[in-house]
Amino acid sequence: MSEPALLSVRNLELWYAPAVQALRGVNIDLPERQVTALIGPSGCGKSTFLKTLDRMCDLVPGVRVSGSVRYRGKEIYDPCVDVTWLRKQIGMVFQKPTPFPMSIYDNVAYGPRTHGVRDRPRLDAVVERSLRGAAIWDEVKDRLKKSALALSGGQQQRLCIARALAVEPDVLLMDEATSALDPISTSKIEELIAALKQRYTIVIVTHNMQQATRISDKCAFFLAGELIEFGDTTQLFSLPRDKRTEDYITGRFG
Repeated sequence: MSEPALLSVRNLELWYAPAVQALRGVNIDLPERQVTALIGPSGCGKSTFLKTLDRMCDLVPGVRVSGSVRYRGKEIYDPCVDVTWLRKQIGMVFQKPTPFPMSIYDNVAYGPRTHGVRDRPRLDAVVERSLRGAAIWDEVKDRLKKSALALSGGQQQRLCIARALAVEPDVLLMDEATSALDPISTSKIEELIAALKQRYTIVIVTHNMQQATRISDKCAFFLAGELIEFGDTTQLFSLPRDKRTEDYITGRFG
C-alpha cells in the first residue's frame, strides 16, 4: 500500500465575494520532500491555490472554499483545526521580503517565542540553526542585534526563510520568492531551495519557467483557475500531455 500524500487536494474550489471563482475543481497530491513548482499566466490561480494550503485565504473578506485539503490525512478546513498550529506546520515566504522592523535575532526568534519558547540558550540555538539553514549565518552572525531592515533584498528574503524555518515547519510555501531579487540573490535562493528539500516539502509559485526547470521535481500548470496538467517537471516541459500546456511553455500565450 502506498503512503498517503503529504498534502492531498480534492475538488478544491474557491470564490472571492460575491461570485468570482478563482479555483475550479483542483485535484492534486503534493509529494513529500520534493519541490513542486506552480506555473501559469498571471491571474490563473497559482498564488490563490498556494494560500489555500495554509488557509491564508481565510484572511480575505468574503472568501468561500469548498472541497478538501488534507495535510498528513487531516482535513485542514475542519472547523476544529487550530490555524496557528497549521501555519506552524506549513510556513509561507512571500514575494516581497517582509522582515519585521526589529533586530535580525528578534525576527528569527519571533515565531519560537510566540509558541512559548522563552529560554535564552534555546532561543540562541534556534536562531543560529535557522540562519545556518537559510545560508545567511556567516553574513549576519556579527550583527544579530542590528535592524533587519538594513540587510540587502536578497539577505532579507533569506532572513524571512530563516524566520519560517525557526518554528520547524514540515512544508514551505514560496510565493514568487525570487521575483523581486537580482540574479545573484536569486541564484543563492535557488541553491538554498535545493538544499532545503532534503528536510522540507517545498511548493513554489514562479513566473520564471527556466527557474521551474532548474529547481523543481514536479510541476503543475494552472490556467483560468483549473489545474491543467501535473507531473514530473522534465516530462511536463519536454513532452506535455495537454496542448494548452505546450502552448504556454513555448510562449504562444501568457
